[in-house]
Amino acid sequence: MEKNWILKSQGEGHKVERMSGELNISKPLATLLIQRGIHSFEEARDFFRPQLTQLHDPFLMKDMAVAIERIQTAVQGSEKVLVYGDYDVDGTTSVALVYTFLKKFHDSIDFYIPDRYNEGYGVSIKGIDYARETGASLIIALDCGIKAIDKVKYAKHHSIDFIICDHHNPGDEIPPAVAVLDPKRTGCSYPDKELSGCGVGFKLIQAYAARNNIPFEELIPFLDLVAVSIASDIVSVTGENRILAYYGLKQLNENPCTGLKAIIELAGIIDKEITLDDVVFKIGPRINAAGRMESGKSAVNLLIAKDKELAKVMGDKVDTYNSTRRNIDTSITQEALDIIGKDPELQKRKTTVLYNPKWHKGVIGIVASRLIDSWYRPTVILTESNGFATGSARSVFGFDLYQAVDACSDLLENFGGHKYAAGLTLKLENIPRFQKRFEEFVADTIIPEQLIPVVEIDTEISLSEISPKFYRILKQLEPFGPENMAPVFLTENVVDNGTGKPVGSSGEHLKLNLIQEEDPYKVYPAIAFQQGNLYKHISMGQGFDICYSLEENVFMGRANLQLNIKDIKFD
Repeated sequence: MEKNWILKSQGEGHKVERMSGELNISKPLATLLIQRGIHSFEEARDFFRPQLTQLHDPFLMKDMAVAIERIQTAVQGSEKVLVYGDYDVDGTTSVALVYTFLKKFHDSIDFYIPDRYNEGYGVSIKGIDYARETGASLIIALDCGIKAIDKVKYAKHHSIDFIICDHHNPGDEIPPAVAVLDPKRTGCSYPDKELSGCGVGFKLIQAYAARNNIPFEELIPFLDLVAVSIASDIVSVTGENRILAYYGLKQLNENPCTGLKAIIELAGIIDKEITLDDVVFKIGPRINAAGRMESGKSAVNLLIAKDKELAKVMGDKVDTYNSTRRNIDTSITQEALDIIGKDPELQKRKTTVLYNPKWHKGVIGIVASRLIDSWYRPTVILTESNGFATGSARSVFGFDLYQAVDACSDLLENFGGHKYAAGLTLKLENIPRFQKRFEEFVADTIIPEQLIPVVEIDTEISLSEISPKFYRILKQLEPFGPENMAPVFLTENVVDNGTGKPVGSSGEHLKLNLIQEEDPYKVYPAIAFQQGNLYKHISMGQGFDICYSLEENVFMGRANLQLNIKDIKFD
């Protein structure tokens, strides 16, 4: 599939020169820092060496003092507390964090995760009724609740208080909870607005610790859960999130909690340095699979486990859910691709909107994302649930999906989301009208360039600029994630030295050894996934341009620098 290459702004030349001189680094590395808003030695020092002392005072968050006072009242009065969270990774890590922390000081505590299929996202009446039945008088809601106005009123009617810890955008009205912690709410002066749900939960326990003279060092073991939430919930890895992710990864690598250690072993990453990418692709999906295939409670039980043998048993269970999920989403993706492949009319469209009542609700979001890899256009995958069609929508670079769904709002029972992802529910009889309306809106508003995948390139370098020192400094930009992505480089006119070959079960990938004319004796190993079809051209000695990231490839205990090629273009 053809891709557009977009080179980011390279910054003003004199600023790049000054940064390069002050830090004694190459101009490409100085360019990377300036692109990340770093313009001085002091800012670079703080970026390269984040400190936990740079974390903000949690009491800057609106209602934090009230929340802590209410929790202390519950602890002192031996009230039953229910920790409530969503069924995804951010929700389950949030619940595991707050539950485990408070359990150290308060025995009368329980947790609740709503059922994805019977209750749906967020605070539910069933969850509040569970609190009533078990005698809980305080619910701490994590990663949800900011729009649960009626549910909080229902709880209040039954003498149950709420503390809401959320990070989603609030509506016009704030729920009548005892305290609402959300850095995005109006009137909240908290400096960092982009915390994950688990990040807000961490600020809650940080405030509780400060108020009760608990050493901050006792909170550090919880940072592995925060790092997992930051990576899995795709929040920006800047500001406070960068500090939390940096030290969370340190904890994850050196001394993870028992449950996460079980997942790390199952994922086969026990003997390597774990990165946020490992969390996104190997740890997070296993935690998520519990909520997709059965219940998020399984994930929480694993994350709060203390016994290694019990954690292994529960880890095996979660791993089985993940394998089942993977098989199901692969099967559904192929079914969807077959539908499009057999229908020329569908192929001509600017959108993909497919419905099958038998498709598994827990994986349709994954399927929507996978379809975009083959048919790059706004995509909605629908299935049947409780007599309605329910769906997940995903977008392409630069196109506002939420506006397109909103344009069909009169056909929907409810919907929510943001620019690149959304969820929706509609009556079964409205599916054909929704397909038509959605296609018409997208066709009228999308521009041709948005239907071509994009590779954003940070800067151009020659292969000779890649050295151990270059990579050591590059590593200090980690952890990588949204708004601090792993740099992508452009290098022009490279050739394979003649030893490159297709790899993979069907030769779908390329293993190359690249050289440039100015230093033909220096060879740079490279891997190009899903680009095996280009081998014929490359093997003929044609020169080509590449965009790529740099990584360490560990094989047989030896680590070698490798180019991970995103795309190849021939002259």
